[in-house]
Amino acid sequence: MILVTGGAGFIGSHVVDALLEQGHDVRILDLLLEAAHRERPDYLDARAALAEGDVRDPDALDRALQGVTAISHQAAMVGLGVDLGDIADYVSHNDLGTAQLLKALAARRFTGTLVLASSMVVYGEGRYRCAEHGLVRPGPRAPEDLDAGRFEPPCPHCGRDLQPEVVPEDAPLDPRNVYAATKLAQEHLCNAFARETGATVAALRYHNVYGPRMPRDTPYAGVASIFRSSLAAGRSPRVFEDGAQRRDFVHVRDVAAANLRALEADTPGAFNVASGTPRSVGEMAAALSRAVDPSLLPLLTGEWRAGDVRHVFASPERAASSLGFRASEDFEAGMREFAEAKLRA
Repeated sequence: MILVTGGAGFIGSHVVDALLEQGHDVRILDLLLEAAHRERPDYLDARAALAEGDVRDPDALDRALQGVTAISHQAAMVGLGVDLGDIADYVSHNDLGTAQLLKALAARRFTGTLVLASSMVVYGEGRYRCAEHGLVRPGPRAPEDLDAGRFEPPCPHCGRDLQPEVVPEDAPLDPRNVYAATKLAQEHLCNAFARETGATVAALRYHNVYGPRMPRDTPYAGVASIFRSSLAAGRSPRVFEDGAQRRDFVHVRDVAAANLRALEADTPGAFNVASGTPRSVGEMAAALSRAVDPSLLPLLTGEWRAGDVRHVFASPERAASSLGFRASEDFEAGMREFAEAKLRA
């Protein structure tokens, strides 16, 4: 039996589907948090037993963990949130929830595989190279630079332009918002658990995930969902900064496949889960506009959000060599599918 916490959510439900397709017995533990679910999802596969409960609740965990041999831990509050008023909720759902899960597993002397849904946000800014100083770590971008439209982080030593590069898993970790800090704390907690128990922990650092079942009309949704909601309402997607910030957009079915590989491989470590092909946010918005309504061209606003980073895109090589995972979904086809897919209320 494999337990998927948060298995009723966007990514978790696709993980459940992938596991069922491979013949696994699956149980879901999900709080059906109102901020993420306004109603019970209609896409849940009846073959997976749904235990409605909170991962922070020892009694709910005790029931959900009966007979479980592996866990895909997807339960979390996601996104950058709204403001610091969210901080306690993020820490509670993400870090306390993970701690309670690990406590329950330790009490059961669990030594199987735990796959943790982590995120590329643990890196902060991506990897940059200066022509004079080599690899450098730029600090947070200054508000006065962002207000003036200077979005590229300069070399911290000489102020020159930098060349962004792919981020490997051994890059320095530098979380720059509350959500990022909680994801890194989850990794540290799980690694401590693995050292103490001998269990296998694989932390999957998801990059920008998109696809069917994303939540709509919420500040906690990903940028692809926000753009999709705008287009569905007949409005052009509003792209912050100049739209040139680069990310790696990876389809949710690829993310589910990575979870399946990690559960089967029994290989510990941190792994980027990414397409391997970086694209700008502006390019993504344009692809989605083409698929929905080509007349609704993306609008570059010049606005910025505190805590956002400029470029972060991944090297997929460790996941390929250690887990046998490579993303396979086509970006343009994925955007066309996403343009028509039902989003979650």
